Amino acid sequence: MPLSRKVTAEFLGTLWLVLGGCGSAVLATAYPTLGIGFAGVSLAFGLTVLTAAYALGHISGGHFNPAVSLGLWAGKRFPASELLPYIIAQLLGAIAAAGILYLIANGKEGFDLAASGLASNGYADHSPGKYTVLAAFITEVVLTFFFLIVILGSTNKNAPAGFAPIAIGLCLTLIHLVSIPVTNTSVNPARSTGPALVVMFGGASWAVGQLWLFWIAPILGALLAGFVHLWLSGEDAGATPPPPPPPAAEKAAENN
Repeated sequence: MPLSRKVTAEFLGTLWLVLGGCGSAVLATAYPTLGIGFAGVSLAFGLTVLTAAYALGHISGGHFNPAVSLGLWAGKRFPASELLPYIIAQLLGAIAAAGILYLIANGKEGFDLAASGLASNGYADHSPGKYTVLAAFITEVVLTFFFLIVILGSTNKNAPAGFAPIAIGLCLTLIHLVSIPVTNTSVNPARSTGPALVVMFGGASWAVGQLWLFWIAPILGALLAGFVHLWLSGEDAGATPPPPPPPAAEKAAENN
């Protein structure tokens, strides 16, 4: 598959993830009397990944997340030569999604971009539950670690074929159910970057100022998962034992 098609798929998939997930948070979470709440937002994020993985995964692998790309590289599932093009495409998709979301949300009278935050991620005063920076960091590292463990495990050649997007989508839903109160849930540096940059143009720089955590923590968790799963699964070529000798050779050795 040409790289140009792969990165286009990553752009579209990341756009869909951010538009669907953050869009549900901005437009539908607290809609008068019929808001979807945290559970609805969690499901929306899971559904975006599930649907995009089925629609585009056969083209690009369905990463839609710089941490996923780096975790797959650490697990020896993805070439280093394609990391930068993938990450750039993911970032562009997230920024485009945040821009589209702003245009939609701004169509409602009284909408304030800076006050809305476009579902940006944050800690301390900008955490939905006012959690500390340490709590936010631990949350993002641990949950991204398990997200990559699920991705690597469900896409393993020995796993049941065709079910990986379901497992991955449900995992992302669970992650959001746990961590929306802590950080608004990132586990995806692109998802954090798109809204933060658009909100900055609205006069609120706090999201960009806190963006460092939502790059470092998810990437750290993803890399750890890649290395751990490589060891757990025995996929590391260096750890593969030599094949056993044929029976005839074994018998000859015994006679000697």
